Amino acid sequence: MPSACDPVIEDIEDMVSSTDPTPHERQSARKNIVPRPKKKKELLNDEELQADSVIPGMQKIWMKTWGCSHNNSDGEYMAGQLAASGYKMTEADLWLLNSCTVKNPAEDHFRNSIKKAQEQEKKVVVAGCVPQAQPRMDYLKGLSIIGVQQIDRVVEVVDEAVKGHSVRLLGQKKEGGRRLGGARLDLPKIRKNPLIEIISINTGCLNACTYCKTKHARGDLASYPIEELVKRVRQSFQEGVCEIWLTSEDTGAYGRDIGTDLPTLLWRLVEQIPDGAMLRLGMTNPPYILEHLGEMAKILNHPRVYAFLHVPVQSASDSVLMDMKREYCIDDFKRVVDFLKERVPGVTIATDIICGFPGETEEDFQETLELVKLYRFPSLFINQFYPRPGTPAAKMEQVPAQVKKQRTRELSQLFHSYNPYDHKVGEMQHVLVTEESFDAQYYVAHNKFYEQVLVPKKVEFKGKMIEVEIYEAGKHFMKGRPVEDSKPFNPSIAAPLQQGEVSGLIQRGWYSREISDEQKSFSKLCNLMNSRNKALQTSLGCKIDSAHVCELYHP
Repeated sequence: MPSACDPVIEDIEDMVSSTDPTPHERQSARKNIVPRPKKKKELLNDEELQADSVIPGMQKIWMKTWGCSHNNSDGEYMAGQLAASGYKMTEADLWLLNSCTVKNPAEDHFRNSIKKAQEQEKKVVVAGCVPQAQPRMDYLKGLSIIGVQQIDRVVEVVDEAVKGHSVRLLGQKKEGGRRLGGARLDLPKIRKNPLIEIISINTGCLNACTYCKTKHARGDLASYPIEELVKRVRQSFQEGVCEIWLTSEDTGAYGRDIGTDLPTLLWRLVEQIPDGAMLRLGMTNPPYILEHLGEMAKILNHPRVYAFLHVPVQSASDSVLMDMKREYCIDDFKRVVDFLKERVPGVTIATDIICGFPGETEEDFQETLELVKLYRFPSLFINQFYPRPGTPAAKMEQVPAQVKKQRTRELSQLFHSYNPYDHKVGEMQHVLVTEESFDAQYYVAHNKFYEQVLVPKKVEFKGKMIEVEIYEAGKHFMKGRPVEDSKPFNPSIAAPLQQGEVSGLIQRGWYSREISDEQKSFSKLCNLMNSRNKALQTSLGCKIDSAHVCELYHP
């Protein structure tokens, strides 16, 4: 049997060891075979009978997702396919845990959830960036894994998991030798919010940041074709969506691998957006937006596009940026911000900062504080540096923990020392209402600049564009009261789906649990490997994990 560390096996016929008998030896051996009467098949033991009696698709599944909007979109797709195949998405017999590898705390929560599930004797399937990047981790041993580019096969993996098999699909999707963006975009999906569609326009990136673990999971840049994205946006609006989020590890790099670029995509998508509906751009790194600043300014000024851009700076020190391998200097970042502020009045620039990166001096940190004082970012994501295993930054000389904590506190205090929305009290604004506040007391809306506005919780406002007067401002939000005689405008061209309803069923005909030939072959292989491993286990007196075989054999 091949080990899990052997090269990928292309076909089941390749699973022949050098110690196996040759065809000539097999033929010679047949002469010594003595025919015997066929015995009646013995009854299956209790364990085999129980496994064979499991009917996939009848179980309940509980799903948890950590991390970015890209990961959340993956989770929505997996939930949709499982629900379309008959599984119930609720407290459950099996836990599907979709992980994030950006920071240590996220992975800690993921690991603790696995332990909790095992203590409750639940079956576990894991997905997301953690198992994709490090499938050999001890705490993942024996668990079924769905790779980040294999989410369209979640039903197969879960089917095998409920039967007691351990399956791992970690391969990359390719076509004509070129890596694809991932699974199809027209798969069934359960949107967490029926009014918001999250679309991944590409996966991976072109960078090699020394602190980043996500690159190990998502890999190099792979973009979806423009026509496929246009089709997905059109389908989303036909299902009652009124807000589109574009996401990826770096939206600014979109298209560089397929001969196009982000502005070209955005102009095509804008054509599909109904009046009153909105498009929100995802995170873009400075290097890939610099050459498109003029076009990006025009797009952000479009009435159906939020004047909002998330551009992570990470540090204002050029020496730290060099150690991070960020491929830009602080002047590049300032050029992006200054240009957009001049050409897109009121634009919101959100950014990220890492405190205590290896080698960061007090002088480096002071440069970062000065940058925040200069721009007074209304949205600032402050992260204390965590060394991620396997990254170059983890091997660098670390800043003492107490210094990292102190710098994180100091930057947080600076951020909370100013209120970015005080000057907007008294303004009249048009806002799109899409969510409910965490305390369930308000509806959450966003204005043209993607600034959060809390409005009265009236059913007739949900999914509508309304006009409000701002009467109060906080650090992270404003409060607005509806303007009298102003009628809500409905941007949706169709009624939105109900909460928990599966999208995409009509487009793909996912009404019955039809099993493809590929799925049947896969299931047959898993059963074969499971039976073979049991036999080997008995004869060799050792435990063999069937995941090691299934991990190697898949398209």
